[in-house]
Amino acid sequence: MELTGAEIFVRCLKDEGVDIIFGYPGGAVLHIYDALYKQEDVAHVLVRHEQGAVHAAEGYAKSTNRPGVVLVTSGPGATNAVTGIADAYMDSVPLVVFTGQVPRHLIGNDAFQEVDTVGITRPCVKHNFLVSDVSKLAETIKKAFYIASSGRPGPVVVDIPKDVTAEKAEYHYPEKVEIRSYKPKKTGHLGQVRRAVDLIMQAKKPIIYSGGGVILGNGAQSLYDFTKLTGFPITNTLMGLGGYPATDRQFLGMLGMHGTYEANLAMHHSDLVIAIGARFDDRVTGNIEKFCPEAKIIHVDVDPASISKNVHVDVPIVGEVDPVLKALIAEIEQRDEPLAFAGDDGWWRQIEEWRAQDCLKYEQGDELIKPQYVVEKLWEVTGGDAYITSDVGQHQMFAAQYYKFDKPYRWLNSGGLGTMGFGLPAAMGAQLAHPDDAVACITGEGSIQMNIQELGTCRQYGLPIKVINLNNRFLGMVRQWQEFFYAGRYAMSYMDSLPDFVRLAEAYGHVGMRIEKPSDVEPALREAFAMKDKLVFMDFITEQMANVYPMIPAGAGQNEMILV
Repeated sequence: MELTGAEIFVRCLKDEGVDIIFGYPGGAVLHIYDALYKQEDVAHVLVRHEQGAVHAAEGYAKSTNRPGVVLVTSGPGATNAVTGIADAYMDSVPLVVFTGQVPRHLIGNDAFQEVDTVGITRPCVKHNFLVSDVSKLAETIKKAFYIASSGRPGPVVVDIPKDVTAEKAEYHYPEKVEIRSYKPKKTGHLGQVRRAVDLIMQAKKPIIYSGGGVILGNGAQSLYDFTKLTGFPITNTLMGLGGYPATDRQFLGMLGMHGTYEANLAMHHSDLVIAIGARFDDRVTGNIEKFCPEAKIIHVDVDPASISKNVHVDVPIVGEVDPVLKALIAEIEQRDEPLAFAGDDGWWRQIEEWRAQDCLKYEQGDELIKPQYVVEKLWEVTGGDAYITSDVGQHQMFAAQYYKFDKPYRWLNSGGLGTMGFGLPAAMGAQLAHPDDAVACITGEGSIQMNIQELGTCRQYGLPIKVINLNNRFLGMVRQWQEFFYAGRYAMSYMDSLPDFVRLAEAYGHVGMRIEKPSDVEPALREAFAMKDKLVFMDFITEQMANVYPMIPAGAGQNEMILV
């Protein structure tokens, strides 16, 4: 059966099991859009900006652990998508991004809406392809999905010239593909597992340091089993929140620059760090010269390039998180001797002393709304079971600190790249993937304006997202750094001439609320979430000078936190 390249494209998506694609049309992809119009198996969501399309696909992928799919046109369509692609690359999000390209005979001629998409995206993708032969299109698409979702996930770009979508070829979608140079390792080396267990059995002051790889690797249940078997304390990275229940006693909270006192000090004073699906980034380690000075380190990661990249480790285990954790559990259970840690609560007594500092405490008065209070009430109103997206800034840290995530796939944020404008489109992707569940976007008056045009997309597709705008009239995190390190010189961090967000939301056809009193916070949230079929934009006027604590200053160690 011969099909055009555009028809092959659509059939590939259907055979791959893709149910939704986020995109924006343009000249180079019109053949594909015409083929999409003629079928009903793959739904298309028309965003208002290509960056929004990629973030929406990220929200879909992060909340389902399935690849998100994007379609944009050539030139500015592709370049507008680059920020989202880079964001997905930093956070290991499985995406397949299809970009249109000018016809093959015009490539290199500075044709209308031509850019070197492969060259531009090469530094921020897991892989990319330029399809030069329609007979190779189906196989290339299969490879793209395989690469994006296997090993350490990431974005794959497939650049398709317009004339390729018009030519015909026989259609065959491979059941699987083999790539000789790409063989991701699934199970850990048994010898390394045994070496790791040797250290685990001997540890007196251990801590489990788990990251986003636990969630990406479907390892949350095995992580829970491992943690309960050992009795060890556990901390999550920003990207790992939800990988272990936040309400469990063994959980010490998030670690790192804005992590808890007990998590950071337990890391600093530990004698064994078991890093699982985490990459020792600078926001976690602080000054590497001061990082965990007394600890042996076990590092479990599917990506061998992450091992000893930032911090030297003593026992590396390359493999997927879930099978490696299962192997560690089995090896511990086979040992005759008990854990050295078992029955010794001295380490826990020390941790409880640190926890007693209550480093996240704050006082909510009667006049000004504290941003922390809004997040705590959001957690109560939603029962801790909503899908929460965030933008980037103080509100992101307050969300991570005060919303207790007990389940994986519920916390969707931009970690590695720190992309303002991520939250609203990511919430769209999550809501489309989970139409019957509550989805909230925690944002700030600076971030929300980066992609606020996506309120139009929400209106078109009836997405009942709840936008929680923590409005302090500042670029809050920039202002906090300027207060601490630039003698209070608030250069360009004050947000002057803000729109009336209530009227703006109403102009898009949504419900707007302005909340100025602490006593109105909980009633407003309950009213908003009772509106099951409407997007509600909640503009919370919060204390302007609230800061995120604790904080590890740049260049400091984990034991050198600013607490207030």
